[in-house]
Amino acid sequence: MKPTISNNNITGGESRVDTVYILGISFISALGGYLFGFDFAVISGALPFLQKQFMLDAYWEGFATGSLALGAIAGCLIAGTVSDKWGRRPGLLLAAAVFAISSLGMAISPTRDFFIASRFSAGIGVGMASMLSPMYIAEISPAQLRGRMVAINQLTIVIGILVTNLVNYSLRNEGEAAWRWMFGLGVIPSVLFFIGTLWLPESPRWLVKAGRMKDAGKVLSRIGGDQFASSVIADIRESLKGVTRVKITSVFSPAVFPAVLLGISLAVFQQLCGINVVFNYAPKIFESIGASPDDQLLQTVFIGGVNLFFTLMAMLLVDKLGRKPLMLIGAGGLAVTYIVVVQLLGSGSSLVAWSLLTAIGVYAMSLAPVTWVLIAEIFPNKIRSMATTIAIVSLWTAYFILVFSFPALFGKLKDYTFYIYATICAVGFFFIWFKVKETKGRSLEELEKLIGDKSGHQRK
Repeated sequence: MKPTISNNNITGGESRVDTVYILGISFISALGGYLFGFDFAVISGALPFLQKQFMLDAYWEGFATGSLALGAIAGCLIAGTVSDKWGRRPGLLLAAAVFAISSLGMAISPTRDFFIASRFSAGIGVGMASMLSPMYIAEISPAQLRGRMVAINQLTIVIGILVTNLVNYSLRNEGEAAWRWMFGLGVIPSVLFFIGTLWLPESPRWLVKAGRMKDAGKVLSRIGGDQFASSVIADIRESLKGVTRVKITSVFSPAVFPAVLLGISLAVFQQLCGINVVFNYAPKIFESIGASPDDQLLQTVFIGGVNLFFTLMAMLLVDKLGRKPLMLIGAGGLAVTYIVVVQLLGSGSSLVAWSLLTAIGVYAMSLAPVTWVLIAEIFPNKIRSMATTIAIVSLWTAYFILVFSFPALFGKLKDYTFYIYATICAVGFFFIWFKVKETKGRSLEELEKLIGDKSGHQRK
C-alpha cells in the first residue's frame, strides 16, 4: 500500500512518514537557495555603486553581473564530483564555506578584477547549491511531498532575493562604501547554512548507491518507519541493477538521453525566457523611464515581494495542479506580458512597473520553481548526479548569455529587447506542450520507467 498524506504525517499500511522532520531537513538544505538568492540579487542594488567605483562600461557591467554564472558552471562540475564520490552533505558543507569566503572577498575588493574574481568564487557556491540542494531534497522526500519540498528551495531563493533587496534599499544612503556592506553581510547566512548542514543526514539514495544499506535504512526509518525504509531501499536497488561506474558517455545512452535532453532544454528555457534581466537590471530599466535612484531601488523591493508571494502560490499548486500546467501558464503568460511591457516602455507609462511585476508573478508561480522540481525528478538514479550537473551547467551558461548580452541589447534596441524574450517564451510554450510529461505523485523510481525504456523511446 502506498502512503497517503494525512495531516502532519503520511500514512499507509504500517508506515508513517514524518513530514515535520522532512520539512526541517528540507529547509536546512534549502538555505543554499537563500544564499543563491542573495548573490543573485545583491548585484542589482550594488551595480550603480560599482559603476562609479570601478568605472564600468556596458561590457564590464555585463561581465561583472555574468561572472556569477561562470563560477556557477564551475561549481556544478565540482558539486557533481564531490556529491558522487563523498555524498550530498559534504558538497553542501563545501558550498557554505565558499559562500562565506566569497562574500568577504567581494566586500573588501580593492579593484575591479579582484571583485570579479570574488564574484566568480561566489558563483562556485551558487552552482554547487543550485545543484545539490534540490537534488538532496528530492532524494530524501516521499513522492507525495516531493514537489512542495523541492519548491522550498525556490522559496528560500526568493526570500534571499527579497531580504537582500530590502537590505540594499536600507543601505542606499550609507555613502560610497554602501556596496561593501551589501556584499559583506552575506557572511552571516553562510555561517548559519554551514552549521545547519552539520545536522543533516546523508541522502539515502546516495547511501544505497555507495553500498551503505544499514545507514540508508536508518535515515529512511527515521523518515517513515521500517516498512517505508524496506520498500524504498528495494526500489532504489532495483533501479541501480547493472550499474557500475558512471561515465560521461552514460548520459548519451538511448535509455536515458531523452530525459537528459529534456532537462537541458527546460534549464536553458528557464533562463532565456528573459525574466532575470528584470531581477538583475531593474534600476537600469526603471532609469530608462526617468525613475529616481531611490525609486529604482524601491522597485527591486516590490519585485522581491511579488516574487515571494507567487512562489508560495506555486508551492500550494505544484502537487495539486501539476508541473506541466504551471509550466504552460508560465511560458504563455510571459510571452503576452512582454508584449505589453514593450508597449508601455515605449510610451513611458507609469504602468511599466505593474506590467513587470505581473511578469515576475507569472514566472515565480511557474517556470522558476517548477523547472527545479522537474530537473530534480526526471533523471534516473544511476545517472542523476551527472545528468543534473549537465542540466544546471546548461542553465548557468544560458544565464550568462542573458545577463551579459542585456546591457548591449538594451542600449541598442531599448524596449524592443523584450520582443526577443516574448518569441522565446512562445517557442517554449509549444515545446512544453508536446514534450513535457506530468510527474506529480510518482516516486523517482516510477518516473525512471515513465521517462524512457531501454530502447530509448518515451513511454506514454
